[in-house]
Amino acid sequence: MMLGLPSLALYVHVPWCVRKCPYCDFNSHGIDSVQELPEQAYLSALLSDLDQEVIRAGSRKLISVFIGGGTPSLMSPDFYRALIKGIAQRFELAFNCEITLEANPGTLEQGRFAGYRESGINRLSIGVQSFQPEQLKTLGRIHDGEQAHHAVASARRAGFDNLNLDLMHGLPQQDVALALDDIDQALSLSPEHLSWYQLTLEPNTEFYSHPPALPKDEILWDIQDAGHIRLEAAGLTRYEISAYARSGRRSLHNLNYWQFGDYIGIGAGAHGKLSHRSENGELVVERYWKSRQPQAYLRRRHDPRGFLAGSQRVDTSTLPLEFAMNALRLVEGVSLDEWTRTSGRPLHELNKKLVEARKKGLLADDPFRLQASPQGLLFLNDLLALISDS
Repeated sequence: MMLGLPSLALYVHVPWCVRKCPYCDFNSHGIDSVQELPEQAYLSALLSDLDQEVIRAGSRKLISVFIGGGTPSLMSPDFYRALIKGIAQRFELAFNCEITLEANPGTLEQGRFAGYRESGINRLSIGVQSFQPEQLKTLGRIHDGEQAHHAVASARRAGFDNLNLDLMHGLPQQDVALALDDIDQALSLSPEHLSWYQLTLEPNTEFYSHPPALPKDEILWDIQDAGHIRLEAAGLTRYEISAYARSGRRSLHNLNYWQFGDYIGIGAGAHGKLSHRSENGELVVERYWKSRQPQAYLRRRHDPRGFLAGSQRVDTSTLPLEFAMNALRLVEGVSLDEWTRTSGRPLHELNKKLVEARKKGLLADDPFRLQASPQGLLFLNDLLALISDS
């Protein structure tokens, strides 16, 4: 019997932003004014890119659409009306398809929220990061805390009932009190979802070249413990290492990614992952990526080779580890049956490693699930090393 394929999502990348933040390692490019944005040319390129993806992915249904960047909210509502219409013409959208737009709290974006909602976008992810003036300045953000509060109010007036707030911790000069104040201000806005993640110094960023002084490890541990307690007490349940949600509001985009689902990637620098089954039922996984530079991507509209900049088939022997790297980020983990189905490997190859991981307290004591313990979530790299050790 031929096994099915993973669920399918779509990621759309908009590469422009007003100013590159010093911590950001995403494919983003600063512009001097919104008038510089080549909206029509980029829309045309995205739809052409999507035409090629239909051929690659087939007639599978999309469970979610996520529009990231850069700053996607620099694009107009008309841009998204045409884009979402184009997506729906090429792919069937699931009944509860989640369509998320990343937005910044600036006044320009706020004025467009009603138009975004009318275009078919049903979820906003607002990049607050912090409410503290000094932290926002250090992070290179161009909004202030008051604008963040106004942005959420504007989104609610526009009809959005599904909001995520991005919030960072472990910031320069941050202590537990400042981190909790950020959380309390976020909670006062009653978001349905909160992404609460620690600042890390990524290669190819300004912070990596000129590192700021970050809190010591003891303070970082205290912030994580206190913040987790505060969020859970407010009714936001942790379902992934850095994601909290109210009941029924877990991000479908996040879940698809961590459950090793497939995703199409369109736009400058977008990445994708697609699977198919071989004749003998083996899962074949391919990762691919598009041209990073916006102008190079736009020129691909006229290139018979299409928008693909590169691709790589995932070695079958690495599939078990790749799956574990994603699934173990989920607080509830996954069933071991899912691990077998995805990796194609017999469970006995993993069992001995799981026994050892449980002895070390890194895995939950459940013989039917691949699930990190609370300690395992804190020391995920150690857990993965133990599972991957041959």
